[in-house]
Amino acid sequence: MSPSGSTAAVPAVPDHPAHDPATAGSGPAPAAPPAHESALARSSRAALSDDGLLASVLPGFRPRSAQQDLSAAVATAFEDREPLLAEAGTGTGKTFAYLVPALLSGRKTIVSTGTRALQDQLYHRDLPRVRDALGRGLRTALLKGRANYLCRHRLERARGENRFQTPAQAVHFQRIVAWSGRTRMGDLAELESLPEDSPLLPMVTSTAENCLGSECPFWGECFVVQARQRAQEADVVVVNHHLLLADLALKQEGFGEILPGAEAFVIDEAHQLPELAAQFFGEGLSARPLVELARDAISECREVAGALAMLQEPARALEQATRQLRAAMDVLPLRGTRPQLLAVPEVVEELDALDAALLALAVALAPLADAAPGLEACLLRARDQHGRLGRWRDLDDGGRDAGEAQAADAGTGESQAAAGAGAPAAPTRDDDVRWYELSPRGFRLQRTPLDVSGPLRAHRERSRAAWVFTSATLAVEGRFDHLARRLGLYQPRTLLVPSPFDWSTQALCYLPPGLPEPSARDYTAAITDAVRPVLEASGGRAFLLFASHRALREAAEALRDGPWPLFVQGEAPRHVLLQRFRESGNGVLLGAASFREGVDVAGGALSVVVIDKLPFASPDDPVFEARLEAIRRAGGNPFRDEQVPQAVIALKQGVGRLIRTETDRGVLVLCDPRLLGKGYGKRFLDSLPPFPRTRDAADAVAFFGEA
Repeated sequence: MSPSGSTAAVPAVPDHPAHDPATAGSGPAPAAPPAHESALARSSRAALSDDGLLASVLPGFRPRSAQQDLSAAVATAFEDREPLLAEAGTGTGKTFAYLVPALLSGRKTIVSTGTRALQDQLYHRDLPRVRDALGRGLRTALLKGRANYLCRHRLERARGENRFQTPAQAVHFQRIVAWSGRTRMGDLAELESLPEDSPLLPMVTSTAENCLGSECPFWGECFVVQARQRAQEADVVVVNHHLLLADLALKQEGFGEILPGAEAFVIDEAHQLPELAAQFFGEGLSARPLVELARDAISECREVAGALAMLQEPARALEQATRQLRAAMDVLPLRGTRPQLLAVPEVVEELDALDAALLALAVALAPLADAAPGLEACLLRARDQHGRLGRWRDLDDGGRDAGEAQAADAGTGESQAAAGAGAPAAPTRDDDVRWYELSPRGFRLQRTPLDVSGPLRAHRERSRAAWVFTSATLAVEGRFDHLARRLGLYQPRTLLVPSPFDWSTQALCYLPPGLPEPSARDYTAAITDAVRPVLEASGGRAFLLFASHRALREAAEALRDGPWPLFVQGEAPRHVLLQRFRESGNGVLLGAASFREGVDVAGGALSVVVIDKLPFASPDDPVFEARLEAIRRAGGNPFRDEQVPQAVIALKQGVGRLIRTETDRGVLVLCDPRLLGKGYGKRFLDSLPPFPRTRDAADAVAFFGEA
């Protein structure tokens, strides 16, 4: 076995030098706090020390030097109002590390997390514990997007429409009605029995487009308004990235501000931000809002005499045009570029019909808009959707097709410097790519910017606030150049703190020998054969992560005869699969890319993680393809500068599922032979925790026999 490289804490100073995994120490002794640290940084360190406030109050709290380093760096960023990029290895305790200075500083702080589940965990569990331990009587608030809150107006309207497709939906709706009479917050997460994808949700929640605002008869009881008021009055507000980015996009377009102004922002799971930002700084048109517009227009007719006669036909035509367009798209791949879509004459005809239907509905609504706030809202929605469709189809307004993406100008000296030595400048023009995506009964037409660094940087500068970006997976070979460029950060302060785990005894990385190339037809069969001895030695307790759903299905068939319960993505809802896997104690869980994050199983139930291939993004993704083309035309190397860094970060996410606590033990199986057979494989291995490595299956089997 040969040990891999390790990482050590890197001081939070601008533009730190390249990290050398070969020379960094694996377990540095805690260093004395720098003499120049501010009072807030010293207080944050002290609160997290072995005799600090958290240790004295929280059972099981263990002081960690890496956590203290991170907390001090966050405190310094707060005081200097400077951006900080901080990678904190799994087990560092980064949540406490940034909450302590946020609460001690007294500054208005927005904390944004990657998912609503993490948001709820942070607000309901972590934040109260730290606040109480510090004895700080600060006000806190949880704020989600409006789609998470019950809309009383839409609930009342749905009660009289009977639009339920199944008896089960009717039962769920009655539960919502009963709950609506006792809830204080109106947060639909309180209804644990309601699926996240329930078709009832659009019936009982509002969108920015269909909200009646102050004209709503329930304005004084609105849960969204109340949640925003609590956020405006709070010292610490917990949001998620979707809400944060929706706010930034609205500010950019001049529509006002959802979130209150803040002196500091902490972006947890920050590696997700660039891809999500591209969605929010773009523009889309999809089937469901079109159908909802048609139905809402009819529903709003009840209180306006003669309105139904004027709107029934144009509303019906819009719903029919939407369905006919989706039917015409059946000949297309599930995801593709605008030229692919426009090459089908029937699709073009149906786009024309949809355009005409939206225009006709808007014309019919115009004379009725003053009669009721709901009809006025429908008119604005019809005009907005018509405009979106026109902008997606128009070739002359500056947008780009995926196959037509051009390089931006070389960019300013600042953007070139931000890209890092040897890296190409990122495109700086607002080029976008236009593409489509199909679902079983719907479609989406989307405009996505190729580069979001400009708007992200502009908002940060306007806010005059401190911005802390943190995650367990930000760096590639110890450097932050890739993410810094995509976030529009110019020479940010950076910090890389290692995981506190003892990798030499807690884990082993097994690289099976003799596997075929990943493109080989029998590749999945070969890796299931290679990992079976490890699974038998571990008694199951494994998570297998696949690059494609086809490989996942093949592996599932090959492993069904094993002496373990098998849990396969797609055979049950995600949260159900994870719960059953945890409870089984010896299960084998199979997942694809969407399972790379959020599988948090501590203890013996998960002791093996298998990754079949390096997680390179799909080459047929139209947005990714256009981004690579822009880099190529700007003189860069798309594989080196984009594909490999993105894949490294994705691999680190998958690897992070293995060791979650100081007592966990496990084997990581990396099957892809390119890790050792290609020159770029070293970039992946040097970015991982300091696992001992082996190519001998006997070592992996013996690992589970060790005390």
